[in-house]
Amino acid sequence: MEYPPVADQKGSRGSADAQSPVVCSVDEVNQMMRSLTVLLAGVMLCGSAVAQEKKGKSLQLKDLPAVVQKTVQENLKGGQIKNIGKEKEDGIEQYEVESLLSGKSRDFNVDTKGNLLVVEEGTTIDAIPAPAKASILKKVSDGKLGTVETFTKPGQAMMYEAAYTDKKGKHHEVLVRADGTETKE
Repeated sequence: MEYPPVADQKGSRGSADAQSPVVCSVDEVNQMMRSLTVLLAGVMLCGSAVAQEKKGKSLQLKDLPAVVQKTVQENLKGGQIKNIGKEKEDGIEQYEVESLLSGKSRDFNVDTKGNLLVVEEGTTIDAIPAPAKASILKKVSDGKLGTVETFTKPGQAMMYEAAYTDKKGKHHEVLVRADGTETKE
C-alpha cells in the first residue's frame, strides 16, 4: 500500500511507511481552516437568502404601483402601516398591508390593479353577533381562543374569523357568517 508523503515539523516532505500517519504543516492546516470558514460562511449566507425569499421581503408604500398606493391610502383611514408584503393567494398576486388603527390591527389585501380584496379588523369575541360567537366558541371547545377579526370582502356581508389552538396544541382558524354558519369564504 502506497501512502502520500508526510510533512515533517519544518514542512519538508519525506516518505511515509505503513506506521506513519499523514501530517500537514501548520500553514497547510491554517489554509484548510480558512477555506472551511469561507465555505461555511457562504452556505450560511445562501441559507439566509433563501429563508428571506420564502418569507417575502417587506415593502414600503413607495415600492407599490401607483394604483395600489392610492387604494392603500384610501383604506388606511388614519392608521399606521406596520408591514407590507407581496403574496400570491388563490392564484392572485396581491399586497398584504398590515396596519394599526386606534390600537387595533387592521389588515387588508389589494391586488396589483388596485382592487381592494379583503379587510380584516381586530375585535373581541363579545363584540360580534351572538350566533357567530356561539359557533366560534363551539368550534374552539376545550381549546384556547386567539385573535378574533371581522372579515369583509367588498360587496359581501361581514364575516368573523377566529384563530384558536386545540387542546393538542395545533393551530386552527374558523370563519363564520353573522348567523353562525361556518364558511370557507
